[in-house]
Amino acid sequence: MENKQYKLAAWPAIVRAKCPRCRRGNLFANSMYGFKGQVMNTTCSHCGLTFEKEPGYFYVAMFVSYAFNVAEMVTIAVAISVLTGSKNPWLYVSIILAVAVILSPFNFRYSRVILLHWLTPGLHYRPELSQDKIN
Repeated sequence: MENKQYKLAAWPAIVRAKCPRCRRGNLFANSMYGFKGQVMNTTCSHCGLTFEKEPGYFYVAMFVSYAFNVAEMVTIAVAISVLTGSKNPWLYVSIILAVAVILSPFNFRYSRVILLHWLTPGLHYRPELSQDKIN
């Protein structure tokens, strides 16, 4: 019997917030929108990767989240201008702030996912770790 390595696609792993090394374990312990907030796992349940390499490791994710916020706010401002043609600044401020608050859990989660999947040097997908564990 031959040992086949199945490669898991990167995009589904990113969208589902899976471990960047094995693409099987969850990065977060709960859902994005919940009353208890988002809780990030300390290690991968499948391959044992420690997500936070050192204290303050996820501070870089704040810059990614900031880029998300700027892109969202510019997009919403352009959409409001095109759709309504309004020059009322309070319309822009109220809608942009509401969207920023609604999308803040999304920005929090995916800024960390992007940091782990794309911005961490030396952390690569290892297909041999994505196989089922044999107990």
